[in-house]
Amino acid sequence: MKKYDGLNQSMLERFATRPGRKELLPELSEKAQVALMCRMLIREGWDEHIAGHITYRLENGNILTNPWELAWGELTASDIVTLDPKGNVLDSDWNVTPAIGLHLQLHAMRPDVHVVIHNHPHWSGIWACMQKVPPVYDQASAYCGVELPLYDEYEGTFENEATSLSAVEALGDAKWALLANHGSLVVGKNLRQAHLRAITLEWRSKRAYEVELAGGGRPLSDKEVKKVSIADDNGFPFVWEAMARKELRLDPGLVD
Repeated sequence: MKKYDGLNQSMLERFATRPGRKELLPELSEKAQVALMCRMLIREGWDEHIAGHITYRLENGNILTNPWELAWGELTASDIVTLDPKGNVLDSDWNVTPAIGLHLQLHAMRPDVHVVIHNHPHWSGIWACMQKVPPVYDQASAYCGVELPLYDEYEGTFENEATSLSAVEALGDAKWALLANHGSLVVGKNLRQAHLRAITLEWRSKRAYEVELAGGGRPLSDKEVKKVSIADDNGFPFVWEAMARKELRLDPGLVD
């Protein structure tokens, strides 16, 4: 990921004028970036055993994804699977989840979506099971806006093509959704944006649960949230790199 990928370059040059002492990350292959995304998100609560899948559409139309057999916390860049747009495996001995159709349909119907993340996260999963949308109580919950659809026509898991298609149609042009009694879904134009949305959704869900457990509070107004949510379109500088470095310190070999 290059320095300005997913960021408002003019804004960054205005507020971060110094070059820094060193590169924030080494050069990483696209497969390494997907492996890093998996590692980064399990630390945010997106970790339900071997459940969950991330897809990343490349410029040539092919799609990178994590293998079905491996948990997000153990896979490396060499385990990431390349698919063609129809879901055929191009370069791996690993298998992909039967629920990959949800991702393929999203990529096909949403040209703006290059990253799709689905899992059963801890905190947003609680709200999905309650079939409620968590309010926005603080700044870190507001980075990606207020609107959060709740898809409440649970028909089981997403192996069925009709089920996954109905979920795609219900999502419309939304950036994320809670899947009632199931989990969470996040999409993005690139890895940086999808990462911010995934961590914001989990933070928002955790903070709202804690606030309401403590007796409740006053959510931020939509106007206040809109001011903060500039990060969603313009990128959150340095957070992707910081979280990636954390994983690289713990397991430098994950990018191999």
